[in-house]
Amino acid sequence: MNITPSYVLPQLPEALDGLIELALDLRWSWSYRSDVLWEQLDGELWSRTRNPWLLLQNLDAAKLDVLARDEGFLTLLQEHLQHHRQESRREGWFQKNIPSAQLQRVAYFSMEFGLSEALPIYSGGLGILAGDVLKTASDLGVPMVGIGILWQQGYFRQSLDDCGRQLELYPYNDPTQLPILPVRDPEGQWLRLELPFPGRSVILRAWQAQVGTVPLYLLDSNDPLNSPADRGITAELYGGGPEMRLQQEICLGAGGWLLLRHLGIEIDICHLNEGHAAFAILARIHSHMRDHGSDFSCALNATRAGNVFTTHTPVAAGFDRFAPELVTRYIEGAPKIFGVDLQQILALGRANAEDLREPFNMAWLAIHGSIHVNGVSALHGKVSQHLFQPLFPRWPTDEIPVCGITNGVHIPSWDNAEADALWTEHCGAERWLGELQDISAQFHNVSDTEIWQLRQKGRQQLIEFARNRLQRQLAMAHRPQEEINAAALVLDPNTLTIGFARRFTAYKRPNLLLSDPERLYRILSDPRHPVQLLIAGKAHPRDGDGKAMIQEWTQFLRRHPDLFHKVVFIADYDMLVAAQLVQGVDVWINTPRRPWEASGTSGMKVLVNGGLNCSELDGWWAEAYSDAVGWGLGDRHEHDSDSAWDRHEAEQLYQIIEQEIAPLFYQGRDESGCPCAWVEKIRSSMAELTPRFSSHRMLQEYVENLYLPAAKRLRERSSLEQLRSICAWQSHLKAHWHGLRFGELHVAETGEEYQFQMHVYLDDVPAEMIQVQLFANSVDAHGPELLPMQRSETLTGAVNSFNYRCNIAKRRPVSDYTPRIVAQHSLCEVPLENNAILWYR
Repeated sequence: MNITPSYVLPQLPEALDGLIELALDLRWSWSYRSDVLWEQLDGELWSRTRNPWLLLQNLDAAKLDVLARDEGFLTLLQEHLQHHRQESRREGWFQKNIPSAQLQRVAYFSMEFGLSEALPIYSGGLGILAGDVLKTASDLGVPMVGIGILWQQGYFRQSLDDCGRQLELYPYNDPTQLPILPVRDPEGQWLRLELPFPGRSVILRAWQAQVGTVPLYLLDSNDPLNSPADRGITAELYGGGPEMRLQQEICLGAGGWLLLRHLGIEIDICHLNEGHAAFAILARIHSHMRDHGSDFSCALNATRAGNVFTTHTPVAAGFDRFAPELVTRYIEGAPKIFGVDLQQILALGRANAEDLREPFNMAWLAIHGSIHVNGVSALHGKVSQHLFQPLFPRWPTDEIPVCGITNGVHIPSWDNAEADALWTEHCGAERWLGELQDISAQFHNVSDTEIWQLRQKGRQQLIEFARNRLQRQLAMAHRPQEEINAAALVLDPNTLTIGFARRFTAYKRPNLLLSDPERLYRILSDPRHPVQLLIAGKAHPRDGDGKAMIQEWTQFLRRHPDLFHKVVFIADYDMLVAAQLVQGVDVWINTPRRPWEASGTSGMKVLVNGGLNCSELDGWWAEAYSDAVGWGLGDRHEHDSDSAWDRHEAEQLYQIIEQEIAPLFYQGRDESGCPCAWVEKIRSSMAELTPRFSSHRMLQEYVENLYLPAAKRLRERSSLEQLRSICAWQSHLKAHWHGLRFGELHVAETGEEYQFQMHVYLDDVPAEMIQVQLFANSVDAHGPELLPMQRSETLTGAVNSFNYRCNIAKRRPVSDYTPRIVAQHSLCEVPLENNAILWYR
């Protein structure tokens, strides 16, 4: 029996066919240029959904016939089509700066992608970042393809009941209403992949979304040939128990790699956005084994050179772990995908390969199978070094191979139309498409009046949005009609507006402002320096404490009904709500417990629109903060969940609002009413931070610091001879490392130098396979000091033993220095690919 899938395109008059091309390219999600087209189709539906594909699906025939005869509309359509096609052919930063031979294509794997509310397959920051990466790759011309999951329900939608309790809703994502199309094979049939699972095969369908020049492929198990249980694998993002999560991650990683192979897309780099996608490593290894007849070890060494792993997790408990017997069942059930080297595969997911009871850790798999590992801020890179220490025993934390590439946001996706116009006037229409060095200086020339008008307009638009949303929320909660009517007048467009939106969970401390409710009441009610609040956020359906935090805000407002016009909780936080908030608030607050905010990007989104940040010195804000651009909370130290420290920081937050933020906003206004000192802070924030924390800077760093070096390593390992050299080096050191030992250490002082001489006995290890070093711990802000010791004469009467020497300046006590031996190979990254280390003492 063969069930042929069907998918019907909108039936448009021939003159309007170009609308399909424009609606299916998600470029409209970060460009205001085409808004005029969609507004003419259906202004109300466009403002509510921002989904032109949905518009085309729902237009009646009469309206289409009118538009097809409207010469003005047809001319406008042709102009937009011409511009769209020119943009698709435009040579980007990558083509202008990187020879094509150095990097063929990057496959970006992510469990979620936040591109637009028109494609709701994301839950939060991880997905928004992934969406911003694809958009930026299109802007810069980086050759990239996205791999993800088409979630049938996605993450839950939120509503609040009459008592302010969170309700979870799971609407179905109807693919015909989403801006995607089925991927078809050369015969025109819907592309299906068979993924072996224990005792059966799971069919995965493939869909494609177009993100500018970047294709995004989405896998979906909701095929009628699958069992009901298997159809539900891709139903709910982050839903279900451990086995469901394992199935989802196999679909993403292994299924995604199979899809690339089936489509004939040649990949240099697999970029794993979190450990969810790490099964792509195993599928890629097995493909190499089949293609080249190599064994598991050689295939691992060949393919890991093309894998990059980005971790977003700030605590060890956040890593996905699976019981060994569960992983074994699925690996043994899929020999055509993973091969039959079960124990070698399981070892890649363990810190101790010999411990058969150790859970299979997806982060360990990602590290063992990648050539580069990075955290998502400078601080998170340091935090991750501590988290990954178990994989590198006896290595100093500073040398754990994790770098930090701080996240950025796709600026065109998060600015409002007025901000876009202001930046275009002063910095040019292509300001985010190339080098960013001149943008700061150019923006410093923007006048106070222009900046303040931008802020006034953004605040007004946000308030109008909040009023409309609040009225709908109250109606859904069955509140009295007079209350619904009153919601049309909440908030004041001339009042200092503070906003925060985040997942409601303990470590984010979303209720820090409620630590002293009466003090918050006084701040909001201050007649000289009034403040108003806009709040949004969801709690995970299984997070009872997070749900209780949401309800605390409702209870606070019930106790103070006179604050109804000053505090608004916007339900169902999504990309539409986020865009309105970051475009309109004056100050964005973020209060996580350091160091649990790996990066955080919500505060970055306010920068382009002239919002200021008042946040914990954690994640990105730890490196962005200065007095000139915002306000910082905390002391740059970790205090865990110390309730006394929480109270201290709440007091600090109240004081900053009362004594710094509010007075600066209202005082020192010129004759036109512009708060000049406040605007100067905005100008510094916009000019200095917006380019620095853009995804355009971020992706350029990924290309230059990770992708290109990884692609070079991949080319170096294309030779079978080189691969055998690496495998021989690894196996020889593993067999003979125990035979290495130190002899005597001699240190002499001559003038301004120390002369170190170390006897080293290498047993059966060739001297070229190792390096002898002098090590000294880091001091102040400087990293550890590493000095190679040079091999000199052979030791008399000993086999394969040598003197190693090193002369160094007397910069610190001689006792600071310790000799050590580490592995060395010109084509390998140490300690990532060989963590062997021997210390003198």
